[in-house]
Amino acid sequence: MPSNACSVHEIMLVPHVASSHLVSCASLPGRMLLVLALLWATMLAGCGRLSRESQPSEVEKLGLAKLVADAKAATGGGEPSHQRLWRPDLAILPFAEIDAEQIVLHNVRDCVYRTEEDYDVRHFDLELFTNQVQTVDFIVVPFKEAPAIAHTMLSFGLSTGEYVVFSVEARLEQGENYSALASTSNEYELMWVVGTEKDLIRLRTEVRDVDVYLYPIRATPEQVQDVFLAAVARVNEIAREPEFYDLLTNNCTTNIVDMVNALRPGAIPADLRVVLPGHSDRLAYDLGLLAVQGDFETVKRNSRINAAARIHANSEDFSHAIRYKRF
Repeated sequence: MPSNACSVHEIMLVPHVASSHLVSCASLPGRMLLVLALLWATMLAGCGRLSRESQPSEVEKLGLAKLVADAKAATGGGEPSHQRLWRPDLAILPFAEIDAEQIVLHNVRDCVYRTEEDYDVRHFDLELFTNQVQTVDFIVVPFKEAPAIAHTMLSFGLSTGEYVVFSVEARLEQGENYSALASTSNEYELMWVVGTEKDLIRLRTEVRDVDVYLYPIRATPEQVQDVFLAAVARVNEIAREPEFYDLLTNNCTTNIVDMVNALRPGAIPADLRVVLPGHSDRLAYDLGLLAVQGDFETVKRNSRINAAARIHANSEDFSHAIRYKRF
């Protein structure tokens, strides 16, 4: 296959705290501790502690860290497993085959949704070369009822015009619903979904009707390729060995931060906006990671892609349309 070509093969269609407060909390139930940790972080957010001008004090950071540590010690659970009755859209794990510069991504998801419960599950294999990966966008999807919390994803742009999204999610079983409390007590396995923008973005803009923000990241193609390879390695790691998803310590945003910091230590420092990823776009802006200019409020307004995603929902040029003339 020539180095500038990508081939796609359809393989599946399935219908369907102050220092005086730093005392041991070990006597409290684990879930209560996790609620306290979330409340502590949310309280700091409400007090304006998430801007560059007003960073949390070391005592506040220790308070949150103490609650999280005690919570993790108090919550138990069995062993993670890939052998469960999964929801159809989360049933098939992606994995990659790597041969020098050539990569085959297996089980790239491309669902077609009518509603959140009525959809066709489709997967394909995508062949590419590492040097085709040129750009990366950071996607932030705030929760409707709690915008300080958000889902985050990375979308990698190829020289062919295609985009591949990597999304770390709680892997739900059939009949199971997502719960913030359950997501902190080893109730869900972790899954790296690799999919198309039409699947992973439209699911949120069209079906769930939540805000979606797409930010271009400031990075050279070589840096982008390093992150892409790290993401692919993580996909294979999860395919080999299951892990529990955790809202606080092993989630969409912490996986991105861990990857970036493994490649460039200290690039993303410890910050409450990692715990509350609804503010992670502001953190990226403050760190100079976004390839945009202007004040943050303008940047965020221009990064909301819902209108374009709805207008061009059925367009073959969906990915180009949601990026056209935003900045």
